[in-house]
Amino acid sequence: MKEFLRSRIFGWAAFAVITIAVLAFLSLSETARSKGISGTLILQLFISGISFGSIYALVALGFAIIYKATSVVNFAQGQFLMIGAYSCFGILSNLTSTTSIPWVWAIILSLVFAIVLAMVVERLILRPMIGEPIISIIMATIGLSYVLRSIATAIWGTDPQYFSPKLFPDKTVSVAGLNLPYEYIWGFSLSITLLCLFGLFFKYSKAGIAMRATAFSNQVALSMGISVKNIFALSWCISAVVSFIGGILLANITAVSVDLGYMGLKVFPAVILGGLDSVLGAAIGGIVIGVLENLSDGVVSKLFGLQGIKEVAPFVFLVIILMIKPYGLFGTEEIERV
Repeated sequence: MKEFLRSRIFGWAAFAVITIAVLAFLSLSETARSKGISGTLILQLFISGISFGSIYALVALGFAIIYKATSVVNFAQGQFLMIGAYSCFGILSNLTSTTSIPWVWAIILSLVFAIVLAMVVERLILRPMIGEPIISIIMATIGLSYVLRSIATAIWGTDPQYFSPKLFPDKTVSVAGLNLPYEYIWGFSLSITLLCLFGLFFKYSKAGIAMRATAFSNQVALSMGISVKNIFALSWCISAVVSFIGGILLANITAVSVDLGYMGLKVFPAVILGGLDSVLGAAIGGIVIGVLENLSDGVVSKLFGLQGIKEVAPFVFLVIILMIKPYGLFGTEEIERV
């Protein structure tokens, strides 16, 4: 145990020292100053990255929950996120044309739809495949992602749409010389609150403990009288709910479009970094990837003239992490002795 903690602490300390050293060098070097890169800009990007990354963490939580319960990587997670944004947009735009509906009701109706969609997918697609090879289940989730994307395209088209009115006011607040948009502040606050609530749910609630027992061993859970099938369904529902919320928060910052589905793929490095079966790891991984993405876009691209580095950086980081720690920072290492 001491060795385990020591290795984690050493890893995080090394990561923090390297990050601080690189940031200090970038902010102080003559080249950086000549290209408009200052310490204030880096700090602004860092804080914005934490805010954006907290939403990634929420989506990464959906990946981790399904993997812990069913050992399946859901490649349709990004499309759940996209459908969440579109469903909320559809409720707002259609209903507000004849009557006004508060945002809170639009979100509640969207989450109800998320639960229904998750139960349909779990009951009609995933449950019949229990016991099938894992590659078959993964292919089913990939097929599901294309089906959901096609449905969204058929209904709403491919042009970006925008919430009207927006969920949060389009204003900024100045704190210590930094301009922080309201939507980033609210997005961060809601994401962290939900992550804490789900953490408490898994640790103290009866359903949460049953989910942890199922994740540990299906046979053990069955022997304790836990319905594994119900736990699988609950896992899909929670995963869909957090993805829908993440989709609404991201769409409020960017736009409602089918491209939101790719966010699920961008969140994947966050899940790998934290560990596929670790809820805490998913939260930390999401924030790290958000910061990395922001700094890549605002600093590295200016410094070296590398356009599009923001899209590539998380996946380069993913390859590095897989080479150094294949199970992520907090993932469970599987040791096979032959």
